[in-house]
Amino acid sequence: MKHLIVATLHLTVLVILVLAQKDDVPKNIADSVGNSLKWTESQFYSVAEAMPEAKYNYIPTAGNFEGVRSFAEQVKHVACANYAFFNEIEGKTPPDECEKGGPYPAKTKAELLKYLKDSFDYGNKVLQTVNAKNAMDRVEGRYAGPNTKLGIAVAAVWHVADHYGQIVEYLRMNGIVPPGTQQYGLKVR
Repeated sequence: MKHLIVATLHLTVLVILVLAQKDDVPKNIADSVGNSLKWTESQFYSVAEAMPEAKYNYIPTAGNFEGVRSFAEQVKHVACANYAFFNEIEGKTPPDECEKGGPYPAKTKAELLKYLKDSFDYGNKVLQTVNAKNAMDRVEGRYAGPNTKLGIAVAAVWHVADHYGQIVEYLRMNGIVPPGTQQYGLKVR
């Protein structure tokens, strides 16, 4: 009888866990893409925070890195591009020259982190407006356009992930284990 009670409790807990996982699945387009954006935001922002301010102007030199952005320029580029992608979803004109960091005057680590955070906050706000009725609406523009609102949103998430791969290498070249790897107690991941 004791084994039956324990088995029933285990089965009940398992059913609760399965049902709880089903509730974690996004219920709409905005949350589906938004959850991915929030995850890439967390990963990218943690690396931007981890790099010491004295290394923000770091540019790799071991290998073929001619003409690449500094760490600070990578952070500023991603922030500007976030505004550009999500401006296009809203039908607004994106900032000029995001490839070069755009017009925003941020220079210090603190200023760049604020600019980056604000750009993600803006992107998350705009994503909440994308729904089943408008996701396939055409979007013009040079940031992944012409496309749809959904397509631009997915490209924005991809863009952050692409640059995460780049700045995490800058971090490692400076002897710093990325925070996403540190949480597992690993040096390589």
